[in-house]
Amino acid sequence: MKIPGRKSNSVALADRLVWQTASLLLCYPDDHCAQRLHTVDEMLAHIGDPAAALLGRTAAALRDGDWTSAAARYVETFDLRRSSTMYLTYWTAGDTRNRGHHMLAFNNAYRDAGVPPPCAEAPDYLPVVLEFAATVDPVGGRRLLVDHRVPIDVLYTSLNDADSPYAHAVAAVRHTLPEPTDQEARRAQRLAEAGPPAEAVGLEPFTLTVPPRRAGAGIELSATEGAR
Repeated sequence: MKIPGRKSNSVALADRLVWQTASLLLCYPDDHCAQRLHTVDEMLAHIGDPAAALLGRTAAALRDGDWTSAAARYVETFDLRRSSTMYLTYWTAGDTRNRGHHMLAFNNAYRDAGVPPPCAEAPDYLPVVLEFAATVDPVGGRRLLVDHRVPIDVLYTSLNDADSPYAHAVAAVRHTLPEPTDQEARRAQRLAEAGPPAEAVGLEPFTLTVPPRRAGAGIELSATEGAR
């Protein structure tokens, strides 16, 4: 399948496979979860360690139990705990009007790559960003991930502290990114302890924080494109 607007690949295929696999594993576990896990197995055969081992641990946890309980755990993990939200601009802008400006950067990246911004999910939702980076514009997608390394680190820390199997998938994504600087590490620690920025006095808070779960959300792209 050829996607209009596809950019030339100057990002390692190994990283793109990790991003696509992590995107599939971090999706809401709906009726298509078994099919996604089959695709994950095919991709893991082409991914080296430590990423393959980390992604495999998340996949194994999803297989261990029924989809109903997996869905309940997902909602509890990502929708009911702001500290582990996958909406990246929550950590860069919080509940402020400035968050709209931050999300505009994601929309512009999608348009620059020749695809429309997602209509069923927020553009800064990590599984959407990972799929975009894997299958549409690896260079632009990596830039978004690197620019939001701190929120990804905060998410990982929260999931790891909660002993969530999803922490392994996020850890695999972190392995594809440059090592955090001392400044980034300190900022991630501060955000984890104090939370995101707050709105200035006298302004109404932005209300998009952690939108309700939408089944089937994400960019409409082939799950196997990242393996080509």
